Amino acid sequence: MHAERVVKKISREGLDGFLFSSQPSVFYLSRFSSTHAYVLLTAEGKKVLITDGRYILKAEKFLSPLGWEVREVTAPLFDNLTQIIADYGVKKLGVEGDRLKLDFFEKFKCKANEKGIKVIPYGGFLDEFRMVKTPEEIEKITKAVEITEKVFLNLVEFLKENRKRLTQLTEQDLRSFLVCQYLKEGAKGESFPSIVASGENSAIPHHETGNTPLKENSLLLIDTGVVWEGYCSDFTRTLFIGKPDGELIKVYDIVREAHLRALEAVKAGRAIKEVDLAAREYIASRGYGEFFTHSTGHGVGIEIHEPPRVYKTEETPMVEGMVFTVEPGIYLPGKGGVRLENIVVVTEEGAKVLQKTPLEPIEI
Repeated sequence: MHAERVVKKISREGLDGFLFSSQPSVFYLSRFSSTHAYVLLTAEGKKVLITDGRYILKAEKFLSPLGWEVREVTAPLFDNLTQIIADYGVKKLGVEGDRLKLDFFEKFKCKANEKGIKVIPYGGFLDEFRMVKTPEEIEKITKAVEITEKVFLNLVEFLKENRKRLTQLTEQDLRSFLVCQYLKEGAKGESFPSIVASGENSAIPHHETGNTPLKENSLLLIDTGVVWEGYCSDFTRTLFIGKPDGELIKVYDIVREAHLRALEAVKAGRAIKEVDLAAREYIASRGYGEFFTHSTGHGVGIEIHEPPRVYKTEETPMVEGMVFTVEPGIYLPGKGGVRLENIVVVTEEGAKVLQKTPLEPIEI
């Protein structure tokens, strides 16, 4: 279904075809997963999956019954790949200019020109399609969310059961707990390297999980997600270990309220910047504007970060079926940080929140 809509855009652009080379784009269009494959769509409606000998049998079995042609690409790569494209009579070809390495693009363009193919780079060619999810895509994201929450709550119970020896555990110990349970639940793995940030580390929005021991009377920020059937989840909660500094407790309440205000701003037809501004302006009004250092959210789907960006300058209107995160935060250097994140689906009525875990503080 995705490919048919994209073919119409290819035709409107006056192209004979479009070569998609990034793994997310290939998966989105074909549902075929590999480390080396291309999708060629032609204005005439041809759907071609191009891959190497490692995947050819798998591709033929999966895609041929669905009306796809499967072609094997061999060395030398650029000669063979451009010849396959030429076989379909393509003279004007679009490519993912924002996804290709410069070296690949230059070599590919040179060989294509030799075969009379004009190569035109595009940025974000699939964005308008991928931003709005189908019910099937939303169902897969929802399942990814369910697995994430189940494992997160298991982790909370583990922490409570081991309360007396928490300072003997490290951030990496908690990440290992998450990953092991994700795999047991059938997920493909993490959607990104889980962030486990203890104490002062929670003031670093994208802290790299390490061997820092958990600290008493501090915050513990956990930002994590999984991949389920090709789709990602993203989820953050900030826990209290003992009694954190009073200002951090105050900051938690501010972030929670900012999150709720952002949710209220979600509605089809409104500019997406309204979601960011609802959170950002409230945080600023409480005196912490300079400590909210990132956008309020981002699209999520096949990739953990994809359009739309939920930021104060983003004029894109929200459309029913858009899926993005809401994750305001406040980060106090040397002290700690709070972030609370859910995934929402845009509906005509407002935000449908996929997570069920409350935003109230979780005390360990």
